[in-house]
Amino acid sequence: MTEQRIGEVIEASSTQWTTGAYELLNAPPFGSLIKAGCHDNDLCIYGLVYDIRTGSRDLGGKAMVRGGRRYDGSEFYDGQIYSEHPDLAAVLQTEWSALVIGYERAGRIIHYLPPQPPTVHYSVHLCDDDTVERFTQHCDFFRMVLHANLPIADELLGTAIRHAAALQANRREYELYAGRELARLLRDDYDRLRVLVRMLTS
Repeated sequence: MTEQRIGEVIEASSTQWTTGAYELLNAPPFGSLIKAGCHDNDLCIYGLVYDIRTGSRDLGGKAMVRGGRRYDGSEFYDGQIYSEHPDLAAVLQTEWSALVIGYERAGRIIHYLPPQPPTVHYSVHLCDDDTVERFTQHCDFFRMVLHANLPIADELLGTAIRHAAALQANRREYELYAGRELARLLRDDYDRLRVLVRMLTS
């Protein structure tokens, strides 16, 4: 499968990066696995999508209300606003953050922080099903998400696990494998473990 180029890196650190979408409102779903390029051509960095947002391209700018009542008394809202204001694609930008959960070098996937962050202005791709299945075969990245300083870390991990399980040849076996790994990592936090397990079985 061909992986889709969806944007470029506009800010990056060793633990997360921000992508600017090439197309307004065209962001991958929350919890999607994406990968970003690096000036080190042997290196690509993987992350999970969170905090999807759309706003003004201008620093400190703010989107203004465009819908409502026209001079002739008719009203227009929602999709009509975008149809009547094609310039919005030039003044607004869709962005999202990605939590770094591993990298690939020379065909080998490693579930640790990369030696370099993604390079600003390099491409970001949405991973295809084959890549997601290959990356999530092992649960080593669970630890990185659970220990991230994110208020939505559990929701992010639960979503990623459900997506990964749906692509495995034996979904039930993968869910049991993931559950055992979560139980090991959260053995001292039963309440958090219970919430995550419920997310996987709902």
